[in-house]
Order: sequence, then structure tokens, then C-alpha cells
Amino acid sequence: MGLPCDWQISKQKISERGKYLLETGQWSDCKFIVGQGPHQETLKGHKLFLAMSSPVFEAMFYGGMAEKNDPIQIRDAQPDAFKALLEYIYTDRVNLGSFELACELCYCAKKYMLPSLVEECMQYLWFDLSPKIACRAYEFAKLFEEPVLMEKCLQIICTKTNEVLEESSWEEVELGTVITVLEQVDLEISSELELFTAVERWAKAECVRKSLDPTDGKSLKSVIGNALSKIRFLTLTPQEFAESPGMSPLLTQDEAFAILMNILCTENKSPLPEGFSSDTHNRAKPLKAQSVHFFPSKHRRVSTPHTNSFSSCTFWPSTSRPYQLSFDVEGESSNSLHNAPPMVVEGGVRKESGNLSQTNNPSTAIIEGGGIREGPKYYCLRAIAHPTDCLNSNVLDCSVTFSVDKNICIMGVQVPTQIAIATSNLHQNSDPERSYTEILYAHLLDSDGSRLTYTHFTTKVNVGTLVEITFNRAVYIQKHKIYRVGVVFNKIGWYPMGLCTQHMTCDSVFFSFGIGNSDHSIRDGLIRSIVFTY
Repeated sequence: MGLPCDWQISKQKISERGKYLLETGQWSDCKFIVGQGPHQETLKGHKLFLAMSSPVFEAMFYGGMAEKNDPIQIRDAQPDAFKALLEYIYTDRVNLGSFELACELCYCAKKYMLPSLVEECMQYLWFDLSPKIACRAYEFAKLFEEPVLMEKCLQIICTKTNEVLEESSWEEVELGTVITVLEQVDLEISSELELFTAVERWAKAECVRKSLDPTDGKSLKSVIGNALSKIRFLTLTPQEFAESPGMSPLLTQDEAFAILMNILCTENKSPLPEGFSSDTHNRAKPLKAQSVHFFPSKHRRVSTPHTNSFSSCTFWPSTSRPYQLSFDVEGESSNSLHNAPPMVVEGGVRKESGNLSQTNNPSTAIIEGGGIREGPKYYCLRAIAHPTDCLNSNVLDCSVTFSVDKNICIMGVQVPTQIAIATSNLHQNSDPERSYTEILYAHLLDSDGSRLTYTHFTTKVNVGTLVEITFNRAVYIQKHKIYRVGVVFNKIGWYPMGLCTQHMTCDSVFFSFGIGNSDHSIRDGLIRSIVFTY
């Protein structure tokens, strides 16, 4: 049966026409044999479509060393991933249904230089992370030098260690990943026994893969490298050590006896075997705060109008922090959080912004139509009422809708950094001068939920300050239309927040927040100001 005539008439969009050509192979002028062995598939393509999307395909088909073979062998990609690559090129759409596909497709996207598709894959991996795939995602991020994803994976490994180690996939990770887990300072484990048991499981599985005897101590040691040197045996009780590590083929009788003597004797210890850790610090720190609770200043339990299963946080009264937030009716802040100089990240590069005020300030590098111009930068700082604190114990997301009465250019947002809890024993570090590495993702969406701009953010910050996040590109928005700005916090710690006023004026621009929302969440207070110019 032949192809229908005049098929173009029923296709309104170029993506629909591209999908038709891809599915039918009509007018195709190249073929690919993708994969290896019995799983190979032959896929048809159109040189012009491929070349206008990828400089690699352009060189392949129209460059000085143009590919003369047809069909073209693609041995380093799986058919499903290459199909998804073609679908994205022809339709601008991609369906990422699994972690494996996202990783394989990300490899193809990097190979054929499709950065927008790389970003789609990274977004999927970012939001699909779980203890089940955390180690594999870490290895993927390390291979492709994605530091933000690596940090996020390590956070899951450290805060969900029990779940990570119990997964069957743990036995398939690389030795370098095993070592990385053992090198972490704080882990969610009940004792060091869990780490030793996990290492022993991994070593036995590795011996089987290498056709070695998994019951032989020498074989087990030959595959684990220096993993045993990372385990803190001296944090165990004599009984714990004797009943598990002391009976394991991973340790010789002499090693087990020497370690046990060091656990038993507080003075005149015999020397530990060479290469074993003398660290007695217990890194087992199980996290207990895994749900959302609110404790207002009078310790009266209230309900939250906005919760999200993606977030996990605990709220405490504002008296738990070493300073108070207060605003007058115009939205001016009386504490140092308002006056602290923000840090600016543009294009992934950290800059010190100096003493930026919350009103007019000459901006540097405002993107406009691909160019750069100088101009004033404004900060619509939102007034906060009923301040409170939030313990982020996993991932904390927040967003707020807004509209303006003038066409303006959105450059970024300001968010608060973590706070030092001086009176609560739930916070391990009460030093108000301490610094830490903040990890954020922020984006700007239109009323349809389409992403207009975004940024990944990671840099060293001080507690109790504001940090300014500059989007990858500035975006001009139209007056009286609704937009949504969102931020995802990925660092465990305490953050200040509170209910914000819904109407603010900055310079001559009037902002309305919470437009179209029936709820009004204190999480909105994590988005402290909108950075813009006009």
C-alpha cells in the first residue's frame, strides 16, 4: 500500500511533518545500522534534517571528510537511544521513560553535540534520582563531568545510605564508587557494620564476575583495593566486631585479633595492622526529620496550605534563630539578611557583586538578544511577615507566580542562604560565620508551564545572607501576563522563610505575587526577590 498523497495538508506544524518523514522514511537519503550483535536495527534518516541540528552530522554528510558508506555503522549506541535522538531532531520532543535511556541518550546527545537534548536528559536524571539509582547516577555524572549532579547523588547516598546499600544494584557499582561512599564523613547508618557488610557483598559479587572464589580471603582482598582502610572498625563494640568482621574471610586471624585488641584496650594499644583506620569518630548519623511540621511562635500547631511530596522539611519558631526578621509596610528589612552583599553567578561562573543595594544599581552583563549592554538593575525585595525556619532534610522546592504592570527583563532571583541555629540541638553547627556549598536549580516558566530560562547554581556561601542567582539568559516578559519562578534547594540545612506580601512596588514597576493560586504558602518566602531591568 503506497503512501497517501498530499499528506502535508493535514500536518500543521513542522514537528508533525518531521515525525511523518521519520516514521515513514519518505525521501530518506541515508541509513544507520545501530547497535551490535542480534540487537542491531536499521534506521532511515534525512541528511538535511540531521545536518541542520548537529554539527557532527553536518561534517559527516557535507564536510571535507564526508561519510561515503551507506548504511553507516553506529556501534557505540543502543537502538532505543538512537531512535530517541532522531525523534528529538525531527520533532523537538523526547520521551525519557527510564534512567538507562536517559543515560544512553545523554551520551548520544553529547557525541552529536546537541546541548539542548543533553539538558533535557540531565533534568530527567536530576528529578528522577532515588536511592536505587544514586550510585549509578553518580558514576554517570562523574564520567561526563557533571559536578552538580554528582553532588546531588552524594547527598542522597549520605542521607539515604541504608537504602542505597540494601539495593541489589550496589553489587554492580564500580570500585571507585565504593571507595567514595566509604570516604564520606556522615552517613545514615546505624553502625559501621553496615558498611563492612556492604563491602563484603560487593567483593563477593566482584569475585564471581572475575571467576574467582568468593569464599577465599585472598581473592576478596584482591578485588577491593584499599576499601578496608576506609572502614572505622574502632567505632564498633567488641561483640559487634567479633560476630561479623572478626569472622569474615576479608580479615586474617592476625588482623582480626589486632583490631579487637585495639577496641578492647583503651591504653597501651597494640599497633593496628598496616593500612587500617585508627579513626574512632562515629559517622553514623541517622536523620529523623523526614516530614513537614509547623511550630509557630506560640507553639500552636497549624496546617500548611501547600505541601509537596518532593520536599521534606521541618519548621520551628523564629525564636530558634540568633536574629529576627522584621519588615515595615514598605518592605524594608531591619536585619543583616537584607543588607548582605549577594553573590552573582553568570554562565556558571561565580562573581562577587560587592555592596549591591536593593534599589538601583548599575548591572554588569545584561543579556539582550545575544548582546550585552549596561543598564540599571533592580531588586523587588518581598516583605515577609510571620518569619519561621525550615529544616531541609532532603530536597526543598518552592515557586511563586507573579505578574507586572510593565514589560521588564527578568535577570534572576535572590534567595536566602542557610541560617545558624544557636538554641536548637538539631543543628550541628551554630557558628554564624560558617560557610558551606549551596546547590540550587532555578527556572522561569510562562503561564503554560513552558520553561523560558533556568540555571544550575553551586558555589561557596556564608550563612545568614542573600545569594543572587542569575539565569543562563535574561528574558523579557510582558505586562499583565502570569509567570512562575521556581527554585529547588538541594543542600541539607535550615532556611528562613515566611508569608510574603502579595503586592510590591520596585522603582515604578508594580508586582503582584500569588496570581492564580488559591493557596498562599510560607515557602514563597524562599524566593526573596526578583532581579530585573527595564
